[in-house]
Amino acid sequence: MPVRIAWRRSWSERIGLRVSGSSRRSLPPPRVRRRPAAPGRQPTPRTPPKIPVNPAQTIQYLDWTGPDPATNLAADEALLLACEAGGPETLRCWEPSTPFVVLGRGNRLEREVNLAACHRRAIPVLRRISGGGAVVQLPGTLNYALILRTDRPGLETIARTNRSILERVASALTPLLGRPVVIRGHTDLCLGHHKFAGNAQRRLRRAVLFHGSILLNANLDLLAELLPHPSREPDYRQRRPHRDFLLNLQLPAAVVRTALRDAWNAVTPAKPPPATLLQDLVRQRYGRAEWNTRL
Repeated sequence: MPVRIAWRRSWSERIGLRVSGSSRRSLPPPRVRRRPAAPGRQPTPRTPPKIPVNPAQTIQYLDWTGPDPATNLAADEALLLACEAGGPETLRCWEPSTPFVVLGRGNRLEREVNLAACHRRAIPVLRRISGGGAVVQLPGTLNYALILRTDRPGLETIARTNRSILERVASALTPLLGRPVVIRGHTDLCLGHHKFAGNAQRRLRRAVLFHGSILLNANLDLLAELLPHPSREPDYRQRRPHRDFLLNLQLPAAVVRTALRDAWNAVTPAKPPPATLLQDLVRQRYGRAEWNTRL
């Protein structure tokens, strides 16, 4: 029987908020007054601390790339739905074999994508369930998706989740590069002032999907052809075009996957989501123009 995926948007979602699954009240952290940066100076980026790994807390690991773009987006959502229903936490890694463009949930298609270039090259455009900006999925890009329970420490809010997960990912990658990975903007991972990974999240009541794309050896010229300058950008970008802003890490994908597995203690092998669920999600969402071109 097909699975109906009903998304009733709550009041909090309509105004851009997300509510965590915990009903316990906690005192807000103390406010710290920050001295504003001097004119012409960029704010100091966050250099992540070394995040200790709890050896007793393991998650499952899935190294699986679907047969097509829509199935790959559906797989992340299927893992999120499983965790929301009480299933395991998961780290998934995958690599696209062909180019495609992915819009953030709230992106406007004609503003964020060069449709003429996509049509000319027969490159599909899809939309994901998480926020953030448009990305181009290319061979030479490693994608990771973390599906975690929201009752984990550090995942109570959108901002804390961004900080907690990105600090751990940055700490895992820094030894591979011999230079500190820093967090800039809201969810960018950078070497210096050059971005190599963008990230986004989707929150449900009990589970959160946090996923990102890491540039390893991707065709940045093609990326610049398919995406115009974004409608919104972090201050540190300073209007730089894609080719002056983005950076390939030139690392083997297997090395990065191992570093992420070690950082999250992802030791238990996992199976891909059921084919019937993936097919239902593709049919009801990722394979439908009503979803992909809705804005």
